[in-house]
Formats: sequence, C-alpha cells, structure tokens
Amino acid sequence: MGKLHLIKLSVGSESVDSLQAWYNSRACRQVDGQPCHITRMWPKREAELLDGGSIYWVIKGVLQARTRLLGFEEVIGADGIRRCAMMIDPKVIRTETALKRPFQGWRYLNDADAPADLRAGREREEALPVALSAALAEIGVR
Repeated sequence: MGKLHLIKLSVGSESVDSLQAWYNSRACRQVDGQPCHITRMWPKREAELLDGGSIYWVIKGVLQARTRLLGFEEVIGADGIRRCAMMIDPKVIRTETALKRPFQGWRYLNDADAPADLRAGREREEALPVALSAALAEIGVR
C-alpha cells in the first residue's frame, strides 16, 4: 500500500513562489517555531499521513506543489475552539501540474494518484497556463 497524502487549496497564493514566500514570512502561523497550517478538522487517518505523507497544494486551480507533513498539534483558537495544526516542512517541492476543481477543506490523496515531483533542473519552471495544462491533461500528457 502506498503513502497517504492530503490535497488542499492554497487560498491567497498566486504562485508556488508566493507560497514559499509565505512559509518564509512572519505571517505564516507557527507552533513551537515550526510552520503549520491550521484547520478545523483533525484527520482520522493521522498515522497513515505521518508515514511519509505530504500536503499537495492547489494554486489557482492547478495542483503545483507539495510540502511534507511532519506532525499534528492541537491548538485552541481565541474563540476557544479546538483546531488541528498541520506541522509542515517549510521547503516547498514543485510537482507536475494537474487541474483541480474547487473544493472546501482538504481531501485524502492516495500516492498512486499524486503527481510526481519535478525532476532535478525543472524546479524553477513556471506552471503552464491553465488552458494549456487542461488540454495536455485531456490527452493524457502531464
């Protein structure tokens, strides 16, 4: 059985570079000095996710990058509500692109369905325009 991942919309990110810049900024939420992403729901499949899983990020309707999941911590918001801090590696890894329709929250993503990391030397490539990426996906080319 392959690894288990999450897929999530990167709301507010304009590009992979802007996602990385956010991780590097003081605006990024942190728990004990570690970047994290806060969500309301706690993953029921936590152990599987922590066995090499990542968060795959959808930016502007296109899955373009991932960050390794390092752990989960409980945080209590100013409103007193319990939330889950998804602890993440601050290094953003570019992946092959894939179109994704909007959704709320996060979804599980099986390893077999996850796009591959870009090969060495391709990490700085810009993402293809959405229309071109859609056309390539339609004919089975990534």
